[in-house]
Amino acid sequence: MQKIKSLVIIFLLIISQAMRLAAQQDPMFSQYMFNILSINPAYAGSADRISAVGIYRSQWVKFDGAPITQTVTVHSPLRKESLSIGGTVINDKHGPVNQTAIFADISYRIFLDNSKLAFGLKTGLNLYSANLLELNPFMDNDQAFAANLSAKPLPNFGFGMMWYSKRWYVGLSSPRLLQNKIIEGDIPDFRNNRERMHTFLIAGYVWDLNYYVKFKPTILLKAVNGAPPGFDVTANFMFYDRLWLGAMWRWNDAVGALIQYEINNKLKFGYAYDYITSDLGRYTSGSHELMIGLDFGKGSKGDVSPRFF
Repeated sequence: MQKIKSLVIIFLLIISQAMRLAAQQDPMFSQYMFNILSINPAYAGSADRISAVGIYRSQWVKFDGAPITQTVTVHSPLRKESLSIGGTVINDKHGPVNQTAIFADISYRIFLDNSKLAFGLKTGLNLYSANLLELNPFMDNDQAFAANLSAKPLPNFGFGMMWYSKRWYVGLSSPRLLQNKIIEGDIPDFRNNRERMHTFLIAGYVWDLNYYVKFKPTILLKAVNGAPPGFDVTANFMFYDRLWLGAMWRWNDAVGALIQYEINNKLKFGYAYDYITSDLGRYTSGSHELMIGLDFGKGSKGDVSPRFF
């Protein structure tokens, strides 16, 4: 028990240091609280059964070359419930650049009295390509746009920690630790082309306002060197254990609304809309995000209804 207490103390100290960081992450998701595995491998197994989430995001609609992102995550505990596995696929296209990330996740959970402490590893690779020939450069014969670029697969790995119960969670992660060089050679305008290490801090809590309504605030901090800060705050209300309605605020970027409906204990649908508050908002009608979640089988303690994260 003393060893477990020491782990918890170390976990909290690391989180306190992460609070000093600031960042911007791309791709981003407004429904991040239902897509935690994509940034934190320690989330694997938290549903106590097979769980899958798919998200489609169209960002900055009507803006030429705006990001289009799709992601699918799947995870499940193994027979030995302390171990869990998962997988994440993210495809992101913005302008002529396309990135596909394929990662496997594994987590180890320590069962405390009323909560769980999980440690996770993420490993996989990123695939980059750029159709530069489809662009119209200002200067003729610009070497940077003389041919399409295709980078070799870039292997990477990351880690994550989560401490959670049925009603609350807090997690710290860095899903890509290696700063790989995306394009080899000294091509003009592509000298600073390394993958960046991102750090994420996520937390949430659920309160009962009355018998029919629950309140769930969540927060996501994102940090990476050389980029503006990233800071998302979301307030969700759950009605009759089925319908989620919420609002979000992204620092220096957007405000938005979220809705999610749980058809039953196994199927749910979600939608989010972002209204852009930065200068970019003059050129776009906002961002749209669709989500579907599926749960299969039963956990060791039967169905958990509702699930709060």
